[in-house]
Amino acid sequence: MGMYARLRAEYGSVAPVLMEGDLPAWLVLGYRENLDVVRTPNRFSRDSRNWGSFRRGDVAPDSPLLPLVGWQPLCAFLDGEEAERLRSAVTDSLGRLDRRGVRRHVTRFANQLIDGFAADGTADLVAQFAEQLPMLVMTQLFGMKDEYGPSLVEATLDLVRGSETAFRSNEYVVEVLEQYIPLKREQPGHDIGSWLMAHPAGLSDEEVLQHLRMILVAANENTTICIGNTLRMVLTDHRFRASLAGARMTLPDAVEQVLWDEPSTMVCPGRWAVGDTELGDRQIKAGDMILLGLAAGNADPEIRPDLTVPMHGNRSHLAFSGGPHECPGQDIGRAITETAVDVLLARLPDIHLAVEDKELVWVSSWMSRHLTALPVVFTARRPSPAGEVPAARGPGRPGETEAAWSAGQGVGAREAAVAGRAGPSGPSGQYAADGHPAPPPVPASAPTIGRPAGAPSRRAPRRSLWRRFTGWLSGR
Repeated sequence: MGMYARLRAEYGSVAPVLMEGDLPAWLVLGYRENLDVVRTPNRFSRDSRNWGSFRRGDVAPDSPLLPLVGWQPLCAFLDGEEAERLRSAVTDSLGRLDRRGVRRHVTRFANQLIDGFAADGTADLVAQFAEQLPMLVMTQLFGMKDEYGPSLVEATLDLVRGSETAFRSNEYVVEVLEQYIPLKREQPGHDIGSWLMAHPAGLSDEEVLQHLRMILVAANENTTICIGNTLRMVLTDHRFRASLAGARMTLPDAVEQVLWDEPSTMVCPGRWAVGDTELGDRQIKAGDMILLGLAAGNADPEIRPDLTVPMHGNRSHLAFSGGPHECPGQDIGRAITETAVDVLLARLPDIHLAVEDKELVWVSSWMSRHLTALPVVFTARRPSPAGEVPAARGPGRPGETEAAWSAGQGVGAREAAVAGRAGPSGPSGQYAADGHPAPPPVPASAPTIGRPAGAPSRRAPRRSLWRRFTGWLSGR
């Protein structure tokens, strides 16, 4: 938080910054100021068509900001009645999910993934666990067949990394959903997609597709980061592990602490001043871009003068934003994270970090940062036979412990998930024997490029605090 502290010391609760392409914006550092922005859509709109820089023609057609803030016909980019119509369909559909059912899916796939490395005595919990699990679970909540999971894992990871094949990976996700929607129109089930289509809001197929894509990508990326951050804290903070072992802290408490200290989205773009106004003693002009500093707000000394004080049971953090655009899938993310960590600790109780905490490498994207790897060691174990996987211990609250996944369930997908490749598939548009569409072939993604642990970083020329913040956001 050194950068946030320096910005706060120089500018106060709202700091002027320059984004890529020298585009001006305001970074909100204060907790109360962040809440002020998200709770007053009549002053700070979610509709990026209000962006002054865009209206003046200052935004280049190939600006890296456009994929993130360019207007789309989604509830996340609208205000008023149309936003309420679309968002009600999303929130109502997500709200129908059975939390116990979600945990059963997480337990099943978590055990499958652990079986893939349990005999090795070592693993990378980012690549082999955190990056795989959320999408495998989400495909089940969508009512998709098992073979969709591994290929969608590859495609969404490639999309988020912004590799050379990211555009094709996005097309792949769209192709999958284009096959999925007509099938669910004809054969609805107890799943998010069917509920979204049947909602009284009357979403068109295009609206359904775009919102399903938004849910898939957002849930996968944010939950992947949250699982990784929670596992790192459990493995590196001895007080944290001792509190869990001594039952002084439940796993839900642990996850909330991580959401306070390391929210998956650190900086959230997406508010534009409707008219001239004031925020944190700063004069904001109509059309100015507002960046929500979620991580900075969580560390605001006005509300957390001592960051070492635990925040057990306190959900008033900004990790999921707030106001009318608060993240509608936060309970799904919590359930996946809590259950994933619980299953892992139950299966591998002596697991510990294979390197020093300071040797872990982080990569920064425009809005977040995440671990490139989380290497661990543990006592090698044989994969548990079907039906003998130990049940997760539960998140520490009565009635929330889930039984182990049933014998033989999803065996065909196990090898595919562990190997990180798609299961049985056929060309786009073909159908499997059971009548469900086979997933289209996933595009070959570009190789992952990352700096190895301990590799020296280049020393950049000294820049102003303003410029250094922009570079830090962009990962430079």
